[in-house]
Amino acid sequence: MIEDLLPPTVAAVEAYGDEGVDAPLFPEEEALIARAVARRRREFTAARFCARRAMEKLGVAAAPVVPGERGAPVWPGGLAGSMTHCEGYCAAALVRADELASLGIDAEPHAPLPEGVLSAIALPQETARVGRLLAERPDVHWDRLLFSVKESVYKAWYPLTRKWLDFSEADIAVHGDGTFHAELLVPGPVVSGRCLGHFTGRWTIQGSLLATAVAVPHG
Repeated sequence: MIEDLLPPTVAAVEAYGDEGVDAPLFPEEEALIARAVARRRREFTAARFCARRAMEKLGVAAAPVVPGERGAPVWPGGLAGSMTHCEGYCAAALVRADELASLGIDAEPHAPLPEGVLSAIALPQETARVGRLLAERPDVHWDRLLFSVKESVYKAWYPLTRKWLDFSEADIAVHGDGTFHAELLVPGPVVSGRCLGHFTGRWTIQGSLLATAVAVPHG
């Protein structure tokens, strides 16, 4: 699912159900979840299982993945990547840093957002777009899709800026053709000498899950 949304240079690995939840961890990782509840441990472990398999695809030796500032994963030198998990699903996407500047992926259940969440995360124009899309294609939970896009945008943004990006600081337009455009409403990151004013990405729905992804090129 995630692999279909990203360039071929990206190594993407997914796990469904209980796959990877009992995979071995590095001591640095084990120490982080020694007292975690069972669900947190399962998600953490499955995500690292996917990350290690993605490293293998790229020919990179397995290495620990620990959270850094604001919880963003710290990848081995020379790599850029992103991880995501939701109930019954986990994925990691990695790429060599000379291929892409940044990555952001997110997966969510294909279900409506809880009541009150859309108004908390969406700009007025985004809410209006969700309403129009829902009228055209009521089979898609556009509110949840908007939330997922914002998550992917933030995951791609943060490694480039080391700054928080609020839900209100990017104006998201989701398109019915499986793409989206995120207009940054604050000064964007500088990549290869130019300031980025927007991100673009792709989305998909498969069964009970939806996924979104942003790949930020260098040029």
